[in-house]
Amino acid sequence: MLFRIGILVAAFIGVKIYDKYINQQPASNKPLELAEKSHKSLAQMTNIDESEQLCNHFFKVSTVSLGLSLLTGVFPLFYIASLGTILYTCIPILKRGQRQLLERRTIGHDVLYSLYIILAFLTNQELYIALGVFFYHSGAKMLAMNQAMSKPMISDLVKKLPDKIWVLKDGIEIEVPLDQVMVGDIVVVRAGEIIPVDGTISEGFAMIDQHALTGESQAEEKESGDQVFSSTLIISGQIHVQVTQAGSDTNISKITEILNNTSAYTSSIQLKGEKWANMIAKPVFALTILAIPTRGLATATIVSHSTFGNRLRIVSPIGTLNYLHAAFNKGILIKDGRVIEELGRVDTVLFDKTGTLTHDQLEVGKIISSHDRYSSEDVLSYAATAEQKLTHPLAQAILEKAKESGLVLPSIEDSSFTMGYGISVTIDNQLIRVGSARFMELENIVIPPLIQSAIEQAHLEGNSLVLVAINTDIAGAIQLVSTLRPEVKDVLNGLRQRGIKHISIVSGDHKIPTQKLAESLGIDSYFYEVLPQQKAEIVRQLQQEGKRVCFVGDGINDAIAMNTANVSVSLSGATSIATDTAQAILMEGSLTHLCDLFDTAHKLKNNLWRSLVLITVPTVISLGGALFMGLSLGGSFVIVYSSFVLALLNAMSPILEYKDISKEIKKGLKKGFKKTVALKQSPRKIDSDQVS
Repeated sequence: MLFRIGILVAAFIGVKIYDKYINQQPASNKPLELAEKSHKSLAQMTNIDESEQLCNHFFKVSTVSLGLSLLTGVFPLFYIASLGTILYTCIPILKRGQRQLLERRTIGHDVLYSLYIILAFLTNQELYIALGVFFYHSGAKMLAMNQAMSKPMISDLVKKLPDKIWVLKDGIEIEVPLDQVMVGDIVVVRAGEIIPVDGTISEGFAMIDQHALTGESQAEEKESGDQVFSSTLIISGQIHVQVTQAGSDTNISKITEILNNTSAYTSSIQLKGEKWANMIAKPVFALTILAIPTRGLATATIVSHSTFGNRLRIVSPIGTLNYLHAAFNKGILIKDGRVIEELGRVDTVLFDKTGTLTHDQLEVGKIISSHDRYSSEDVLSYAATAEQKLTHPLAQAILEKAKESGLVLPSIEDSSFTMGYGISVTIDNQLIRVGSARFMELENIVIPPLIQSAIEQAHLEGNSLVLVAINTDIAGAIQLVSTLRPEVKDVLNGLRQRGIKHISIVSGDHKIPTQKLAESLGIDSYFYEVLPQQKAEIVRQLQQEGKRVCFVGDGINDAIAMNTANVSVSLSGATSIATDTAQAILMEGSLTHLCDLFDTAHKLKNNLWRSLVLITVPTVISLGGALFMGLSLGGSFVIVYSSFVLALLNAMSPILEYKDISKEIKKGLKKGFKKTVALKQSPRKIDSDQVS
């Protein structure tokens, strides 16, 4: 007995001295420096976390150790090799136990397991040490796997801005690095370019897509004196921007900084099993110490081993991971295992409006003819012909409607862009102008009362109206609207059935369209004309009222609110920052499986409680048998690990439940992946990611 414990102590002290010696040596004299660098380089190349590699390593060695221990019973020659591998796999546990006890001054699972190892050495139970350590490292491996799955992938938005921009100096445009731009400089930005700074327009006017910040798909007309923001896109026109904020001071950079500051949050979340393991460690530790003088070392060893903490550390992450896979099989990618625990407590769902409840792509609504000589079909045909070479959302919606209507578009004889507000083309010797009301006013074209009334109504409803003029007369107008996703009503009803008490909308749109949508869907509350920072404030406001909030969004403007919410959900095909920030992604690009996400949370909760019962009841039997019936350590292992097998089968139940995946789900997943990959790989899509 003393020989074995002496070997354990000597090995532990030797490792501590070696660690201290290595840490005190100059960097150039460390013998393992080169190997360590190579190891880290390999880890970076293969994208494997170093801690996960260590877990994998000790899991493999502990498996070998268990095999050698079993062979030792038949072939004693294997004893030295078996003892060596046991010591090697025990040392990390003993070191963790020492740090937990002496540095953190607490008794947790690692302290308890260290005590079990020491007592088992004192009672000559090497085989059961090897078996126990094998299960310990198995649990550590499973925890490392779970943490690896939950790492966030925060995008660096600033790097998507151009490296160099054009600055006006003494009337001459000079190309300079973006990081050298200063407040007060005049930056020149043209159609198709991303505005790289926050500032005020000093000259020119343009149509600007601000979806990156406001979340709204409607382009905004901006002219001299108006404020513009970094990472928004100029659809048409040209402007001179006097810089008010550049670099890290811009709104988009502040959003990025907030996201990066919270990026490590989810990776530090512990699973329930880990928490439970530490919670029960103190009473079991005390019971073990009490059993040494009253029941002897053998009984105390069984008591220290009978704790269910380590088995829960294994079963809990297995069950969690299997439910993550089961959810994925239904079209839900869960990046943070905390989500399916948190969702069980969520009572409020806050939806972003544009791109989440409504389709991001605009559609043509009413086509208004205001002149006797032109039909609505003529109005659409002329507008589509003028817009056919443009790529902004308004043009694409008009062209799609013309395609659906089967219109054959005539060729353009000539075309000219008027900065910001519209386009002029010549068709059949007629001058066609297509654009906003302001564009028509600049062209000295009188807007008839019918169209003026339609403009006012469109503004109230949050829609866009594109006017079409032929020569000097307004021929008509085309209404462009956002359409509700078809699955929204069923999803909202499903959420109510699952106990969601409060559903709300948050939007950058005007009050009337937001209010009308909320009333039509029976939504409890709504927030309108909301900026990105305000969305997060709304989430905090709801939380201060005692609500637990799930935020569902799709844009850069939603990112801070996502990090603030208890749970964040996005859709495949949304902006990169939204999908990177979200803890769960609906891979089919729709809200259809949002209710399935809540169902997964409910099933996991029940599964974890079943596992708890399956493990704790036999543990109590084992403790009682050791203290009052002379149960051996081998008998204890049989009892607790028989129940452990049942708990493992329970943890595997999600795989059995979802083993048959329908072809429709597979097809939807493939479609979602292709859409996401296209957004990541296509240069054109990457640009649009910043503003969509």
